[in-house]
Amino acid sequence: MEAAFVSSGTSINKGENARLSSFVGAIAVADLVKTTLGPKGLDKILQKIDPNDQSISVTNDGATILRQVPVDNAAAKILVEIAKVQDDQVGDGTTTVAVLAGELLREAEQLMNQRIHPQTICHGWRLAREQAVQALERMSQLAANDDDFRTNLTQIASTTLSSKLLTYEKEHFAKLAVDAVMRLKKSGNLDHIQVIKKAGGSLKDSYLESGFLLDKVPGTGQPLKVTNAKILIANTSMDTDKIKMYGARVKVDSIDKIAAIEGAEKTKMRQKVDKILAHNINCFINRQLIYNLPESIFAENHIMGIEHADFDGVERLAAVLGGDVVSTFDTPSMVTLGECELIEQVMIGEDKVLRFAGCKSGEACSIVLRGSSTHVLDEAERSLHDALSILISTVKEPKTVYGGGCTEISMAAAIDKAATETPGKKALAMEAFARALRQLPAIVADNGGYDSAELVTQLRAKHAADSSGKCTAGLDMYKGVVGDMKELGVRESFTSKLQSLLSASEAAEMILRVDDIIQAAPRRRDEQGM
Repeated sequence: MEAAFVSSGTSINKGENARLSSFVGAIAVADLVKTTLGPKGLDKILQKIDPNDQSISVTNDGATILRQVPVDNAAAKILVEIAKVQDDQVGDGTTTVAVLAGELLREAEQLMNQRIHPQTICHGWRLAREQAVQALERMSQLAANDDDFRTNLTQIASTTLSSKLLTYEKEHFAKLAVDAVMRLKKSGNLDHIQVIKKAGGSLKDSYLESGFLLDKVPGTGQPLKVTNAKILIANTSMDTDKIKMYGARVKVDSIDKIAAIEGAEKTKMRQKVDKILAHNINCFINRQLIYNLPESIFAENHIMGIEHADFDGVERLAAVLGGDVVSTFDTPSMVTLGECELIEQVMIGEDKVLRFAGCKSGEACSIVLRGSSTHVLDEAERSLHDALSILISTVKEPKTVYGGGCTEISMAAAIDKAATETPGKKALAMEAFARALRQLPAIVADNGGYDSAELVTQLRAKHAADSSGKCTAGLDMYKGVVGDMKELGVRESFTSKLQSLLSASEAAEMILRVDDIIQAAPRRRDEQGM
């Protein structure tokens, strides 16, 4: 029917075909990352197929996997997007959100086979989601004092790192991450935490540097140590001006005129450097290169000149040193200089870096990662970034919940109870939502090589026996038994759990409501005016 009014190159999938295509694509994406879930999750090797770049990365980070795997299915792209949003907003729970959405769609497929309308399923899911959020709120906790809050942060970081490459050094890195975040003094700006990767040594050799590290060296003949530094941060060309018009040429009729042109260029550069010196500084940091002439002038005036600090480095330095990034130097009185107590050269392994101590903002710090290879360092950085992000989210919203499947089973129990009191087919959708939630601890147990059916039924019995609704039983994945999450210190961020629940259910609902998929070719230029 549609072929009569749509242009060539357009295809339309309708009804069951469209819905089946959506379900298959989304569930395939969820199954792709399912085996990475939990502390015993497995890793994926991602290899690029570009002839010029066949680099590989080894990771079990859900967002990284989904970002790098190209998908052509519309519903699969929705799951990839929610994983990206989860990573940007919270930093952790990216695998959980994709897997939960996939399990909801798997349950929805069975309900559809029973001739239950998608709108009925969506209505039941919304009721179930309300019950789940209420149960999550009941289980959430606030720390009684600062010491307890720091303990909670350490446990959250350890739980996050348990499913990462850093799991065997999680106590060490959890302390690093908590110390770094506590230095931010609730500003929540991750840019103030710099991660420097240096191959060599082992992961346990990684450490937190209280100052700020810049992977650069001063210019030739310049001081290697500066105290009470007044720093001008710039993004300007420190090369002689050139004629930058394509095909332009300068013709001269004698060597003297060439010397005159070069002399004029040097004079102009000296004037620019004099304007910089008028700022009363003892350190100059530039995003671009500093050429020989200005470098020698800085050396004569005992000023440390640092060139080619990349854009991120310059922006981060400006933030932590409290200075402005400038590109013109005519008004020194209007420029805010960066300040720190000491700039010195230090060694990390076999490399020299510059350390800025006593920065003006007082919140800066650098984490130096050591490891046996670049692949290990890259994955360690991703793992640490997740831990830092989830800690910053927890500092903003200090509520916490217990992990190990504890909250999922409690939410499922609350939904099941509400479903028995709900009339109509909506109750079937609510029960399906509860089953999808219970699948998360089952998948975690399967990934650890344990009997998921046995463990989840034991866990359900533990929660059913506790009438308070605040049972702390969960899966101890190191012993393969049901344990007390409070005693084991398995704690997660309330924000992460809530965001995962809402994002997954909303994405699954969006996919479920689809009944047509229209694939249209772009309009040709000659059709634009029609």
